[in-house]
Parts: sequence; structure tokens; C-alpha cells
Amino acid sequence: MPGAFQYKPKFVDIRVRPPKPGEAEQAEDVFALKPGERRCDHPGCAMVAAARAPKSRDMMNEHYWFCQPHAAEYNRNWNFFAGMSEGEIKARQEQEQTTGGRPTWDFKASRNSRESATFTKNFSRGKGGYQDPFNLFGHGGAHGPGPQAQPARRLGKIERNALIDLDLDDNADGPAIRARYTELVKRCHPDANGGDRSAENKLQRVIKAYQALRKAGMV
Repeated sequence: MPGAFQYKPKFVDIRVRPPKPGEAEQAEDVFALKPGERRCDHPGCAMVAAARAPKSRDMMNEHYWFCQPHAAEYNRNWNFFAGMSEGEIKARQEQEQTTGGRPTWDFKASRNSRESATFTKNFSRGKGGYQDPFNLFGHGGAHGPGPQAQPARRLGKIERNALIDLDLDDNADGPAIRARYTELVKRCHPDANGGDRSAENKLQRVIKAYQALRKAGMV
């Protein structure tokens, strides 16, 4: 083969240089943690934690961090029902089947909400405590026949909330809305309270509610 086509390495000496004295101690540790990693919580283990395990059934949001082998060992030896009686175990299993062990809440409005206050106000206005305009309970309710009530008109959510902000029921007509609006504006305006602006938020809601009712043609 002609010499022009023969392989000629650029670097002839490719031997690895041995470390100088003191460089061996500064070499990178194979167990050194990288940024964002944490060490296994098992005593004496220097491996990186890759799995977590709950500390106890009463602290399910607090965890140990283990490497994979120690996490498997911890899970094999951990008993969720340890220290519980048979009755407590049965009650806990029934709770898991019904609610999944999670807390539950009532889907109802608070008694301090605007809807609850308006319902209580309208409920107390009815004769005998309630009204039965369609005679669903027979003879006008449990307290005898009462005056024939007008069926409630259909209102959207915006109009209903606007009437609630004006402290009016669903049957309020135009004159009643205008009178209540004038009354609340005079009561909540800072000029009528010596410059006190504590009722300014209520005033803005009243003005916005009145504008919504005018736009709906109810005033």
C-alpha cells in the first residue's frame, strides 16, 4: 500500500497519565449526590433515595425517603393496622369502602350566606311559616288554608342575586325596587355617614344590582 494511504495517528502516545500525589483523594465520589437528589434515610445507606414510604397511618403526609431496596424491605415489614383492635380495623375498612378514607362535607349553603338570609326572610313572611301556592300539602299547608299566592316569576341568576343585594324577594316590582335602591344609596353613601367609607362596598353592590335589574326590564 502506498505510504499516502497508510493510517498515521495524530497522537502516538495514548497512555493514561497516572494521578499525581493527592489527586486520588480529590477524585469524584461515586456516591456523591447530584443537585436535587437526597440520601436514603436508612441508617448507613449512602445510595440515592428513589422512593418514599409513609411514617405511620396517622401521618400519611409525612414520609421516609429510601432507595429502592430499602423501600421494598420497609413495605414488606410495615402493617397499616398494627396496634388496632378488630372493631377498629372493621370500622376503618368500612370507611375506606364508603368514602375512601377521605373527609366529607355537606353540600349546603352556610347560614351566614346571602342565600340563607334571604330564604329565612322570605320564610318568615309567609303566613303560618310557609306558603303552598300549588296546594302540594293539601288545604294550604299544615296551618289551614291561606291566601292564594302568586306563582313566583322566572328569574335568572343575575336578577336573583341583584334582588338579594337589594334585600328584596323575587316578587318585588318596579316601584319597590326603586324605593329600596334610593333608601340604600342614602344609607350607604359616605356623604350620609360623615365621610365614613366603610359601607362603600355595599354601595357599589347596590348600584350594580340596580343597573342589572334595569337592564333586565324589571324597573
